[in-house]
Amino acid sequence: MKKKVSSRMAVLIALAALLVGMSISHLISSDNIYNQLNKLKDILVISDKYYVDEVDTDKLVEGAIQGIVKELDPHSVYFPAKSFEKVTEEMTGKFQGVGLQIRSLNDTIIVVEPIGGGPAARLGIQSNDRIVGVDDSSIVGFSSEDAAKRLRGPKGTKVRVSIVRVGVGEPLLYEITRDDIALYTVDASFMVGNDIGYVAVNRFNTQTNDEMMKALNALKARGMKRLVLDLRGNPGGILQQAVMMADLFLDGGPADTPHKVVYTKARRPELSEDFFASSGQPFEKTPLIVLINPSSASASEIVAGAIQDWDRGLVVGETSFGKGLVQREWPISDGSAFRLTIARYYTPSGRLIQRSYEGKNKSEYVREAFEREEEEGTNIDHELDAHADSLRPKFHTNGGRIVYGGGGITPDYIVKTLNLSGQTQTILRRDLMYQFIAGFLDGQGKAIRDQFGNDLSHFKKNYPISEEVVTNFIAFLAKNDVKINQEEFDKDRQFLLTRMKAYIARSIWGNEGWYSVMLDVDPQFRKAVDLFPEAIRLMAAK
Repeated sequence: MKKKVSSRMAVLIALAALLVGMSISHLISSDNIYNQLNKLKDILVISDKYYVDEVDTDKLVEGAIQGIVKELDPHSVYFPAKSFEKVTEEMTGKFQGVGLQIRSLNDTIIVVEPIGGGPAARLGIQSNDRIVGVDDSSIVGFSSEDAAKRLRGPKGTKVRVSIVRVGVGEPLLYEITRDDIALYTVDASFMVGNDIGYVAVNRFNTQTNDEMMKALNALKARGMKRLVLDLRGNPGGILQQAVMMADLFLDGGPADTPHKVVYTKARRPELSEDFFASSGQPFEKTPLIVLINPSSASASEIVAGAIQDWDRGLVVGETSFGKGLVQREWPISDGSAFRLTIARYYTPSGRLIQRSYEGKNKSEYVREAFEREEEEGTNIDHELDAHADSLRPKFHTNGGRIVYGGGGITPDYIVKTLNLSGQTQTILRRDLMYQFIAGFLDGQGKAIRDQFGNDLSHFKKNYPISEEVVTNFIAFLAKNDVKINQEEFDKDRQFLLTRMKAYIARSIWGNEGWYSVMLDVDPQFRKAVDLFPEAIRLMAAK
């Protein structure tokens, strides 16, 4: 049924009010905004009345809003009501359901991993189980999104799930009581060697600081004396959580000149803010190295920038994305929301984190972050190549080291990821290795679980990927139209076999299994471990 134009104009009026930073009642006093609103109203009314076909005015208004947002900057965004619920879940770190990470493979829903502590995990549902039915309906052929909709529901309600498990003759029927499910932001935390702790954080939501403290305290109890904080691939999130994470490692400084974590500058002075560290955290003296890459953005860059500017630890990897715009969110009455850029982030030394986006469309702006031509090397005691960085603004850390502005956080040590062949990238892009291992686990998963039990360390040391498995994998690739270039396969052989092993480890030990195996072929992590003496020297020289 067609809706009247007037029923949607309130959304445009509210949006325009937000854009000029004033209430709707004050909006009418701005002749320019009033005239522009009249223009939009006239176009909607004329289109609704005279267009050759029936007009969906909701769709027109949504398009108009998207057009307004597009003209602002790459990070202001409008969320239609249907997608805002998922965004809210990611920020709050909770949803209600059964607690399963699932994916669709060959028309079948496969359990990638039960979420730790969730109702499905408590009942014993395992990685690589096939979900074939929900309540009284088959879900064979469902997409993972459609299956997730069936599995989710209010806390306390029940859902019946039919599971097919290799080695079990009949389908297993589970009755699961839905509950609150945590969306964890600490992907993994474990010890590497005798005294090095490793923590990987995937984003910043309202639960991140609590998760981080729990992880760090557990590692400290296990003998952690040094820490690698992995923020690679972390797109950011809540500003206050980034400040709290940085504060875990920074002292507050003297009372008259407290140590700043980050500050923001806005067009409206009341929206500019300074954020400071406080003293007394138990990890302020722990030697620290932060890993970043081009997918590290926003809150990740705040943490890395503060650690670097105060010479508190080393930053290793590749230059981060360069997202330094502060958004504030306004809910709209119809369930949608508008996230508007109100300020810019600056590191303690004065570096603007935001990259320039002028004259670029959004795809060009995003692509630019992943196409930098960086050379591996160090910037710990001297400048990077003077010619390459001659146009970038220079700043100084607390200890006097030169660091560069111009967008993003440039690491103290630039270390590239593995240079994988085009053939290997095709295998990864088409997700063929996961598909192969899923089938492999159907035959061997139970035997591996029985052999290694809960001993991940034993598995890492003593489980090899056999030549028979490699041969079967190559045959599987051939069936999927990947013609093997043996030279390229041999070049990437260690990576490929390690990734196979990591998939197997994840099916048994979750994220800890995956990360702990993959770190063995991770050049950025290996370099970070080697650099701890330098990080300790830097701290001592503060």
